[in-house]
Amino acid sequence: MKCDSPLWVSAVLTGLLVASCTTEMPTVPTTGSEHVEICHGYGCKFRSKLMLTASDEKEFAAIMASGAKSPTAERQAIARSVAYFENRTRQVTGVTDQRKSELGAAGIRGQMDCIDESTNTRTLLKYLERHGLLRHHDVAMNASRGFLIDGRYPHNTAVIRDASGKKWAVDSWYAPMGGAPDILPLSEWLPRGFLASGELTEAERRSGL
Repeated sequence: MKCDSPLWVSAVLTGLLVASCTTEMPTVPTTGSEHVEICHGYGCKFRSKLMLTASDEKEFAAIMASGAKSPTAERQAIARSVAYFENRTRQVTGVTDQRKSELGAAGIRGQMDCIDESTNTRTLLKYLERHGLLRHHDVAMNASRGFLIDGRYPHNTAVIRDASGKKWAVDSWYAPMGGAPDILPLSEWLPRGFLASGELTEAERRSGL
């Protein structure tokens, strides 16, 4: 089931998509490590535990320290953190998820749609926030666009908010696992449709970050 697909009609109408993308993933802190849940299988059908160790925390701290000087630099660091996190996720699922969603891959372990991707990205962002690694942003609720009746297919993204209150989409669905997510103002992400798909041009990437 593709994320941008008519097959999402019934799920959208019942509100299940919104519920899935805004649900907090529970964490179980342990000494020197922390378990987080990873969604996969489309619509969080499966949830696997990933242990983030003290070594992972040091790696995230180093990545995020490179973004300490400004909100723009921090968004670039967040993109690198997402890439690192997804590479760690691969070790749990055993699958290298490709960009977007594959038709017929619903219910297959390791495959991810935009619900899985946005939920997992928010899980990472909340981890960074808990560990004091976000200096210029906080984590907002995930956002959705497209309701079919408006001529657009549904899509979801994680969201951060800067000190001015401006919200930014952190959309990892368009890149292959371990790739950099699209980060752009939420106000620009929301009106995009099926054809635009949210993929950024090089100019948009430079201006958005």
